[in-house]
Amino acid sequence: MKILLLGSGGREHALAWKIAQSPLCGQLFIAPGNAGTAQFGQNVNIAVSALDELKAFCLQQQIDMVIPGSEEPLVKGIYDHFKADAALQHIPVIGPSKLGAQLEGSKAFAKQFMLRHNIPTAAYREFTEDTYAEGVAYLQQHSLPIVIKADGLAAGKGVVIVDSAEEAIAEFTHMIKAAKFGDASKRVVVEQFLTGIECSVFVITDGHSYQLLPTAKDYKRIGEGDTGLNTGGMGAVSPVPFADKAFMQKVETLIIQPTVAGLAAEGIVYHGFIFFGLINVGGHPYVIEYNCRMGDPETEVVMPRLQNDLVALFKAVPEGTLAAQAIQEDARAAATVMLVSKGYPEDYEKGKVITNLPAQQPGQLVFHAGTKESNGQLLTNGGRVLTVTSLANSLGEALAQSRQTAGTIQFEGKYYRHDIGFEFL
Repeated sequence: MKILLLGSGGREHALAWKIAQSPLCGQLFIAPGNAGTAQFGQNVNIAVSALDELKAFCLQQQIDMVIPGSEEPLVKGIYDHFKADAALQHIPVIGPSKLGAQLEGSKAFAKQFMLRHNIPTAAYREFTEDTYAEGVAYLQQHSLPIVIKADGLAAGKGVVIVDSAEEAIAEFTHMIKAAKFGDASKRVVVEQFLTGIECSVFVITDGHSYQLLPTAKDYKRIGEGDTGLNTGGMGAVSPVPFADKAFMQKVETLIIQPTVAGLAAEGIVYHGFIFFGLINVGGHPYVIEYNCRMGDPETEVVMPRLQNDLVALFKAVPEGTLAAQAIQEDARAAATVMLVSKGYPEDYEKGKVITNLPAQQPGQLVFHAGTKESNGQLLTNGGRVLTVTSLANSLGEALAQSRQTAGTIQFEGKYYRHDIGFEFL
């Protein structure tokens, strides 16, 4: 098969690494890719949402499958675009329809869907500029802390947790009146704060059946001890120690099965990954958010622990044979540490020379998140630069290995968290 993978981050490098291992993969293209993905396929200089260019490339190269890595092309409707085009409709896109992608593209859509299907989630209200005054009054009497979310996509930064009504009103005003996140915050969701510990659960679905992938937990805050600004993710671990058989049985019964059944009942086409951002509140799972793709950096721990042929799973989705698959997990623990540029998640510089990358070795992988090659040198090209993933018999060993390697890799302004997985050690 000729496969086109869309994206340029650590998630896409991990997916490319996994896809390239499949005997079903004859040739892999990555658009636009990064310096790491080039090790496993051919990078193509096309943006993930440049639909006309993607069409021309797919037809020219006789692509057999398209795999969007990030949410952007899915929310913009790449699945529907291919299905509606007679020249492209034979090429399966592994992802939801535009409507299905609204589970991530609109917080309000997701909350309404959960209410319709009795899926446990925090209580909420949604507001727009038309109901701004009502929103301010609601915030003034809301219990603390308060969670405020931009409705649309905001690159992982559209959620704030505040500890006073004054802060809440200021953030709410910035979002709605000052368009802090552009169109994404024209609608704002105000949510009850839930106290517990978070984890990420992933399934791949053909819209009727599903297969459950290894669990993971990511770390969003820039600072040690989960402090400071939210980022796209500073590291991840898999499996999640508290996500035992009893907890996961509740997740499947109360959340996954009603979600997949709800999509089918509403006629929403969904052929791809569902990411459930969950919180464990006293042993009971609640949905914080849905994503319509794999997480990043969770993919960098999930894919190394997934022992299945990933392309065989993808192929089973449009064929409707996913129920016949069985997921195999590596018994070892995986831990990834993200190396980021100085200043991230705010302003940062690019173009710093990266040195001391370790040679690939058993149980350790370095995935590129924001890198590029120039004149024979490897350079930083993003806020998140590299992820170091280790596999070991215990989570503590895996984390120690990743931290040690993270310390040896060098580039100006390098920063990483030393405490990923801290609550499990």
